Amino acid sequence: MMEPVLSAGNSMVLGFMGIPPTLLLLIGATMLVSFLAQFQLKRRFAQHSREPIPATGKQVAEQMLKECGIDDVQVISVPGQLTDHYNPINKTVNLSEVVYHMNNVAAAAVAAHECGHAVQHAKAYRWLTMRSKLVPVTQFASKTMNIVMWISILGVFALQTPIFLWVYVACLAMTTLFAFITLPVEFDASKRAMAWLRTSGMSGTMKQDKAENALFWAAMTYVVAALSSLAMLIYYLSIILGRRN
Repeated sequence: MMEPVLSAGNSMVLGFMGIPPTLLLLIGATMLVSFLAQFQLKRRFAQHSREPIPATGKQVAEQMLKECGIDDVQVISVPGQLTDHYNPINKTVNLSEVVYHMNNVAAAAVAAHECGHAVQHAKAYRWLTMRSKLVPVTQFASKTMNIVMWISILGVFALQTPIFLWVYVACLAMTTLFAFITLPVEFDASKRAMAWLRTSGMSGTMKQDKAENALFWAAMTYVVAALSSLAMLIYYLSIILGRRN
């Protein structure tokens, strides 16, 4: 990611690999905040994993789906850590191995959250529908951003035209929009998960405040991602506006 050279006669102070120091600081700050959020999430998950309950994540998910009247969604195990997600295309609740097999508060909270997405899908929740429609466009925008970034790094002085900056900002605006649309989707899924956990048979076997805490820190990672994307968008917009002035 690189500011285009304004003209042959203008000079610009460049940082490492031709990247402006301001951008380096912004990237460093967002990476630090993101790391702290991820660290806190993993720490809380580890803590709540020591709170046992009778049911595994798989059993929690299957029970929630059944009680919510959803019989066309399959609960499966996927490799990795914190790789849990709901796939609306093949209607599967994908739980990481530790969530799928373990019987603790953290696993129950994550499993119920992913089932919350399945409930959203079944009820045609508008924010989830909007997010799903934006997935192909966002994927294209992300790939285009990567191409522009590498062109910028490898051809610093070749970028004499603002077209690359405009393309990058347009793609960044799309990914930022996607990040913010993701927020209500994630918070609503957690809300549905906690509502079910309170009224189900699980309510008497687990500490709900710990489940809420686990879901809160999971949601915070999405908040950090959205704010980081917005900060980058504002940075590049300021460059464009500065050039025009």
